[in-house]
Formats: sequence, structure tokens, C-alpha cells
Amino acid sequence: MKYIFFALTLIILTYCNNEQETSNCIDTEKIKLDQFCIEIYQPVCGCDLKTYSNTCFAQINGVIEWTSGKCEKN
Repeated sequence: MKYIFFALTLIILTYCNNEQETSNCIDTEKIKLDQFCIEIYQPVCGCDLKTYSNTCFAQINGVIEWTSGKCEKN
């Protein structure tokens, strides 16, 4: 029983830590959904773990950090 409690606690703490990391990567002041982006597919993975079509789409959604390529599915 102790092991189950420990495992559940560890899972919850890990999830909470991930939630904090991704929530700090969006700057709400930079969200500009009315801005135009060219439809060129060069995917980037945002720090919120979402794949955007290109850097422009990441920027207008307020993402402040990203890496080249699609996000990996967990």
C-alpha cells in the first residue's frame, strides 16, 4: 500500500511540474490572432508542446520559445 501511495504521489508531482513549465512559455501580451501568417509548412514545437505550422503561427499565439520540427507524441 505504501508503494502505491508513493507511486501516485510521484506521478502527481511530475504532472504538476510539467504543467508549470508549459504555462510559463506563453506571453499573453504577444498573442495577436488577427495578424496574418504565410502558409508555409515549416513545423516548430512550441514550449507548450504543441506543433505550429511555422514560427509565425507560434509567435502570434504568444509562444516565446520553440524548436524546429514537430513535437514528439508521448
